Amino acid sequence: MKLVRYGEVGAEKPGLIDAAGTLRALGDHTQDITGAAFEAGLMNTLKDIDPDSLPVVEGSPRIGPCVGDVKTFWAIGLNYTDHAEETNAPIPKEPILFNKSRSCIVGPNDDVVLPPGSVEADWEVELALLIGKTSYRISREEAAEAIAGYFICNDVSEREFQLKHEGLWTKGKCCPTFGPIGPWLVTPDEFGDPQDKALWLDLNGTRTQTGHTSKMIFAITEIVSYLSNFLILEAGDIITTGTPPGVGLGMSPNKFLKVGDEMRLGIDGLGEQRQKVVAYEG
Repeated sequence: MKLVRYGEVGAEKPGLIDAAGTLRALGDHTQDITGAAFEAGLMNTLKDIDPDSLPVVEGSPRIGPCVGDVKTFWAIGLNYTDHAEETNAPIPKEPILFNKSRSCIVGPNDDVVLPPGSVEADWEVELALLIGKTSYRISREEAAEAIAGYFICNDVSEREFQLKHEGLWTKGKCCPTFGPIGPWLVTPDEFGDPQDKALWLDLNGTRTQTGHTSKMIFAITEIVSYLSNFLILEAGDIITTGTPPGVGLGMSPNKFLKVGDEMRLGIDGLGEQRQKVVAYEG
């Protein structure tokens, strides 16, 4: 099942993409696509609905972030062997955890805004997931049951803020618009094996990232189980799970985003995102 949120910023409505790719309204069955809705039984509500019975959404509305009311935006760094190698970083022995801010979340095709002082903004296609069941100290088997769905994240990163300023990586990860998610949330039954998916990113029409989730150092369920040993994962948390090689930081010489650049990225079964890079206007 492909679930989507559409409409103006801050006023998104829940929807469903049917087998023919048509956007249909879900507002008569749920107020929103959220972790809390899944924890309250959203899948049970939806499983008996015939998509053809849902109203067709006319026109071409903006597609918003595929998850609403996000609680915490967790992220895993250096989780692909070939990405760690390209950045000359040691292979982590445990998942590297950092935060992105909820305020950086935007729709999959919204503009990415370069913040004032940005000189090393970078791209990162990633497989992300929604926690749909509040969990603490769970096994890998229980972790699979806690995942409500999967989607694309572009973990946009300002490398100078991230690596050349004092403190945590978070400084380079949380700028407004640095967290495009969507276009859809795909439920686990339809998505299939998350460790058998190709992912890619094009910059200005040139392929820069080509990867496969089989190259993850820590598998999806291992990440979820691991995090749950240190904190309560709440229904509504999202986790983005690392990027494959081909980022600007790994190029020689380095290459970073500039105003006017266009990114296009995708993951098997999860659709595509497209973003234009624009200047900050404050």
